[in-house]
Amino acid sequence: MKELETIELSLFLEAVFRYSGYDFRGYAPSYIRRRVLDFMKEESATTISCLQDKVLHQKDCFHRFLDFITIGVTEMFRDTSFFKTLREKFLPVLKNNSFNRIWVAACSTGEEVFSIAIALHEESLLDTCKMYATDINETSLEKAKAGIFPLASMKKFTENYVASGGERSFSQYFTAKYENAMFSKKIHKNITWSRHNLLSDASFNEFQLILCRNVLIYFTKDTQAQVHKLLFESLADNGILALGAKESIALTPFEKNYKTLDADNKLYQKI
Repeated sequence: MKELETIELSLFLEAVFRYSGYDFRGYAPSYIRRRVLDFMKEESATTISCLQDKVLHQKDCFHRFLDFITIGVTEMFRDTSFFKTLREKFLPVLKNNSFNRIWVAACSTGEEVFSIAIALHEESLLDTCKMYATDINETSLEKAKAGIFPLASMKKFTENYVASGGERSFSQYFTAKYENAMFSKKIHKNITWSRHNLLSDASFNEFQLILCRNVLIYFTKDTQAQVHKLLFESLADNGILALGAKESIALTPFEKNYKTLDADNKLYQKI
């Protein structure tokens, strides 16, 4: 039964790729299997083949599948040590440049993007930076672009903001309306949102800072190497790369081309 399930999963991922261009074939097998099987239960499908029929022939089911696979759990100023270190040690370095491009890859619903934008604003850097926020999921991008988050999340976001070095009133950045918090346009005026697939799309600019955090862990080793190549080619000389807590440039083909700036917070500089 396991062997048949493996065959079905492979055929399913290939079919999704050919049908839509969304490529999940390079995701870690244990992760993608678990997510597909969980989604199969959600859709009351008895087999992966039955699920494939629904995903390919029912547009609503396809969008539910995409959201289920790609939308991760995130929050503003998550990993407060990372944001505190970035704010205190490395964002000020950007002041040496007249203009900076920043790429937040796999940005999901935008919480990390707004966190960076607020930190840039408080370091008087926002007006000299152009931010690019990308994700594979267009639904996530639309949510992020709106700059609207549940008001109930603001308590946790505020706690994270303070713990990461924020010293102003976090509430100044949003307006409460009914059950939502609408973030000020001044914070996301310099952000360009666009769809980008890390597994199939090319580099599209040169950046002084790239954040690609907590996405590589879902990929196979070969796919990770492919993404590392993309990130390296997208970084300007002396540019800074930020990875997630469980990610590293160690044992990648580009390890020798980076200087470790902060091992604990996974910050590296292209040399």
